[in-house]
Amino acid sequence: MTILHTPPDRFANLPGYPFTPHYLTVGKDLQLHYLDEGDPTAAPVLLLHGEPTWSYLYRKMIPILVGAGHRVIAPDLIGFGKSDKIVEAEAYSYQSHIDWLTSFIQQLDLQHITLVCQDWGGLLGLRLAAENESRFARICAANTGLPTGDQPPSEAFLQWQTFSQTIASLPIGQLISMGCTTKLPADVVAAYDAPFPDETYKTAARVFPKLVPTRPDDPAAPANRAAWQVLMQWQKPLLTCFSDHDPITAGGDKVMQKLIPGAAGQPHITLSGGHFLQEDAGEEWARRIVAWMG
Repeated sequence: MTILHTPPDRFANLPGYPFTPHYLTVGKDLQLHYLDEGDPTAAPVLLLHGEPTWSYLYRKMIPILVGAGHRVIAPDLIGFGKSDKIVEAEAYSYQSHIDWLTSFIQQLDLQHITLVCQDWGGLLGLRLAAENESRFARICAANTGLPTGDQPPSEAFLQWQTFSQTIASLPIGQLISMGCTTKLPADVVAAYDAPFPDETYKTAARVFPKLVPTRPDDPAAPANRAAWQVLMQWQKPLLTCFSDHDPITAGGDKVMQKLIPGAAGQPHITLSGGHFLQEDAGEEWARRIVAWMG
């Protein structure tokens, strides 16, 4: 297994990201980077990013959550951000990401977690919560879902999946900009490109779209179905926060509201924005989370 470490100078002077880095070893000699801001004695708010972003995505939300008295923890998934990157594609699987995150929350012994998750942060986070139910107090799910492969994926997702596997150079920052309704400044686009000096660092980003279960016999399908069995009995609060301009996940909020008991009576949110609503409406989303938790 070939492990790459993004040179630290790639992360120098990133706009809006003054946070102290922390690291844990997960799996076999893999360094996972995370942020740990706010009151260390407070119950944690766990922010999980997706594809192809990193904890930088939550930079607008962290100060608002911390200011409300919460402890905020935002890891970079293995293969993203300041975490280690594995060159070999076969090292990445849905289960490996679950294993790394499970090790992470167990090592920190996180309890009474409020999960905030978007995109692959939800595909992983919803599984993580279902498999570690006693550690989680509530969930806020945004522009995400938990597919089992039993329902056909949207045409928009299939187009993205094909694009991600066929383009010679994956334009990370440009892709994130295209997934927003607001125009990202050039230095913010560059911050999303920062973890990836060249294509060898992008294996995780390129593999993720292939790991989404799109067939009933997908390797991750049984575990995701088992997670749904837990979620369909989930009585703890579950809040959906979807945006109005995301063709890939549109309608996923209605599915969760229908199937998960804890979603009943919650002040579900629709925000104006694209797939990456942290960029388009991050401050408003954070304020809504604070009010909901209060």
